[in-house]
Amino acid sequence: MSRVDQWNDVMSRIHAAEDGARRSRGSVSLVAVSKTFDAEAIRPVIAAGQRVFGENRVQESQQKWPGLKEETPGIELHLIGPLQSNKAADAVALFDVIETIDREKIARAVAAEIARQGKPVRVYVQVNTGLEPQKAGISPDETTAFVAMCRDVLSLPVEGLMCIPPADENPGPHFALLAKLAAENNVGKLSMGMSGDFDVAIAFGATSVRVGSAIFGLRDRPETTVSAA
Repeated sequence: MSRVDQWNDVMSRIHAAEDGARRSRGSVSLVAVSKTFDAEAIRPVIAAGQRVFGENRVQESQQKWPGLKEETPGIELHLIGPLQSNKAADAVALFDVIETIDREKIARAVAAEIARQGKPVRVYVQVNTGLEPQKAGISPDETTAFVAMCRDVLSLPVEGLMCIPPADENPGPHFALLAKLAAENNVGKLSMGMSGDFDVAIAFGATSVRVGSAIFGLRDRPETTVSAA
């Protein structure tokens, strides 16, 4: 199948999962994860109607997205990979949503850049629901205090939580935990579910799912960081 056919298939699966969970059509946003793919690979999916995309790396995104955003107004770009504080200025300038806030140093750098640039970037806090040492994310027990610090001290607009469950575990309990933490902290958005489990995530309340390989196929080059798609 072409990438457009695969995108249509993913959209159909999202609608079916919404129906199965007795949720309204369109309640779940698809973040099409285009990391490692060039502009030529992305354009057909944009032409098909996709407007929300996810990228892992700031530098890679700078090479393709300014031009694509200029070509097609209304694109929303999410950073779904780890962010270093020295890239905060570039990230705020390019991305509309940063989903990987998980340390005070990063939160402070992003808050300072949002204020300096005057750009209304929305942020998610990444939670390491599996407590995996190789993965980014705040621990579940520290989430409430961290969200409060981001909001009350730094005035960061935390609108969501994000997680990447352990690859070898049932994702359901991790999605349930993230939904519980969101409810406890008055956080409305849940970014959870990837190509292999987004149907399950929707059943647990995901408001956005990050799908890459089911749309774009195998990566153009190997990923060296933990995948978020």
